[in-house]
Amino acid sequence: MIGVLKNLFPSAATVLRYRTPWELLVAVVLSAQCTDTRVNEVTKTLFKKYKNVRAFAHVSQKELERAIYSTGFYRMKAKHLRGAANIICSRFRGKVPDAMEELLTLPGVARKTANIILGVAFGKIEGVAVDTHVRRFALRFDLTNHTDPKRIEEDLMKIVPRKEWLDFNHRLVEYGRHYCPARKHDCKNHPLTKIYPRAAGIWPRAK
Repeated sequence: MIGVLKNLFPSAATVLRYRTPWELLVAVVLSAQCTDTRVNEVTKTLFKKYKNVRAFAHVSQKELERAIYSTGFYRMKAKHLRGAANIICSRFRGKVPDAMEELLTLPGVARKTANIILGVAFGKIEGVAVDTHVRRFALRFDLTNHTDPKRIEEDLMKIVPRKEWLDFNHRLVEYGRHYCPARKHDCKNHPLTKIYPRAAGIWPRAK
């Protein structure tokens, strides 16, 4: 599976647009239940208006809600971003921390977001980012028996080589976009289901 994904998407990377670790954190938080394309449209204006973490710490809840409205769940996202910005300013001298345990103290940052920030912004690979794409494929391809993201991550870390942990997420996201979207469809001829037909609901005949 990993070899097929590498051949299909050899240079897969996040498509979220950012310039700093803080901008990446904002983009990942906004991407929950929202397309990356929409997030990039919103952040293009957002990052021009609020140029750094301190600007996010001082913006009002209502103003930020209006700015990110189209990403969905805007009230909670605005609350998380303002909370995270205030903690980063007060505890971490205005810089996004580069340690898992510190990132997890920020509102709106669970292991998925922390893994992406650490891997993409700081080059630190701590685990596998389990978003909706990874969860869907991990279950479909019998890579896990769990539905909880933390348990799924633990299972994937046992079978995916550490050097592939970050790219595994990026490549599955691309695979979902190009071959296997979440909506109902026939996927028996997709590259991965050709090597594992059970994922398409096709059970090989007993010999």
